[in-house]
Amino acid sequence: MHSTTGRAKAAAAGGIAVALLYLGFISLGLPDAAFGVAWPSLRDLLMLPQAQFGIALAFVGIGFVVSSTLAGRFLAAMGVGRLLAVATTMAGLGLLGFAVAGHWWVFLGFALLVGFGGGAIDSGLNAYAASRLSARQMNWLHAAFGLGAGLGPLVMTAAVGLASWRLGYVALGLIMLCLATLFTVTRGIWAPASGEAAAPEPTPVTAAQALRIPLVWLQALAFFTYAGAEIAAGQWAFAILSQDRGYAVESAGFWTGAFWLALFAGRILLGMLAERVGTPLMLRAAILGAICGYAVFAFDPVGAGPLGLVLVGFSLAPIFPLLMHRTPQVLHGAAGHAIGFQVSAAMLGGVATPALAGILADRAGLGAIPFFLLAVAMATAVIIELCLARRLRPPA
Repeated sequence: MHSTTGRAKAAAAGGIAVALLYLGFISLGLPDAAFGVAWPSLRDLLMLPQAQFGIALAFVGIGFVVSSTLAGRFLAAMGVGRLLAVATTMAGLGLLGFAVAGHWWVFLGFALLVGFGGGAIDSGLNAYAASRLSARQMNWLHAAFGLGAGLGPLVMTAAVGLASWRLGYVALGLIMLCLATLFTVTRGIWAPASGEAAAPEPTPVTAAQALRIPLVWLQALAFFTYAGAEIAAGQWAFAILSQDRGYAVESAGFWTGAFWLALFAGRILLGMLAERVGTPLMLRAAILGAICGYAVFAFDPVGAGPLGLVLVGFSLAPIFPLLMHRTPQVLHGAAGHAIGFQVSAAMLGGVATPALAGILADRAGLGAIPFFLLAVAMATAVIIELCLARRLRPPA
């Protein structure tokens, strides 16, 4: 009887933890996509050039990379539950800081805090999920990020329409602090730190040896260009539609949110089909669909540009998880190091490409950005094809 009761309690605790994992991934996406909606109003208020858009993303990225690098130590010292509670509190306070920042450098300081909290949240959630969830559940967790990224612009659009972008960051900050409270209250259900922070099994290939493998570099480059094309499209869509093409704030916000929600839907639907279709064919079809979507968004035939943006989101959806899933199959002993390089490359691409788009907008106007993203997507297609053509032999 006691053992049955214990198992029931453990199952209930596990169910709560999984629910919190999904909420955590949703929360990661909320502020990321909302910044693109807030940017035009923020830029006008603080009288900033378009290029400063990339500077803000860079500060978030710096905080993210630093906390991700230190996550192993944090997990060992605090455990997953406490780390998530502290990290979400930091991110929530950073988002509230955005709402009250009166100077650009103050805003950038809070961007570091938001990035630091986000990196720790990402690491903590993945540390718990990687050893407990199936591949399908991991795909759905990434889909939850897309859901959060789709809801973020809608929250910010409503705030801009009602009052100000500051109100949007107040709402997002309070949501994050509510999640921090949940993590704090439930911190006892998470496994001890020793289980979560355990080092991965050593691989027969060192990091230096992995860096001498061309396929490692090719796949990292694929993640760099893919993430850049995805993030830049989501971040700049609102400004392009509202300021370059004359869409109302509500309409531009709706289509920006639709892009991220299409990414969410694509990861659910296309991810389920990937096993039947096969990874190579699915990757080729996905990047081809994305190129078609970018072309429609860029050329905007008969005003269909927003539909092209939705097609981009849906088509891009399976590329990141499928490339990541394929890595151990093609890189074998180098996979452990390669995955780390790929995550870093994706972060760098997600910062660098939107920043380059901002510089381009300053010189050629917002209308040039969709054509730039079309070129990035075409480059991604070439790189993915090169990745599919190469495969290491398994170690003897």
